[in-house]
Amino acid sequence: MEYKTDSLLVHLARAGDEDACEKLVKKYYSSIYQYCLLHINDPYEAEDLTQEVFTRFFSNLYRYKEYGKVKNYLYTIAGNTVKNYYKKKKDIPSEELLKSEDSGKNYVEELGVRLTIEQAVRKLPEEIRETAVLYFFQELKQREIAELLHIKLSLVKYRIGRAKKLLMKELEMKKDEEL
Repeated sequence: MEYKTDSLLVHLARAGDEDACEKLVKKYYSSIYQYCLLHINDPYEAEDLTQEVFTRFFSNLYRYKEYGKVKNYLYTIAGNTVKNYYKKKKDIPSEELLKSEDSGKNYVEELGVRLTIEQAVRKLPEEIRETAVLYFFQELKQREIAELLHIKLSLVKYRIGRAKKLLMKELEMKKDEEL
């Protein structure tokens, strides 16, 4: 059903229906923003990149072939946008400390765990990191990841397994450092 709905929205957007464009943005903005944020760790830059992703999507909508899901197409654009961002920057992002004014212990603990996991993911080799972000944070199915990255399903499974091992190792090292 999702595919048919997206297909209809794309068709209407091509015809100039602003409502359809808005619905597509509302539907996928959060996922694309999270994807960008996990790659660059700067909320303002991630927001700019997310807007750039949708600008590129709508300006090239006539090129979009409805063979796959809109979500996958947006992730492809987002991946290219992030790569272009780093080509322009030509440096590796420094880890920034996130300051929270919320003193609630559960919130801080959850945030700490999430930041630790995100930092560990950023240390993964690029091809494994891309697969891990799509699988663990964007919750795409392995088959969707294979289609999106244009790789075999067996390679996706290998990368996810490798990511799990490397993340466990990194998180164990982090835990040992804290003791």
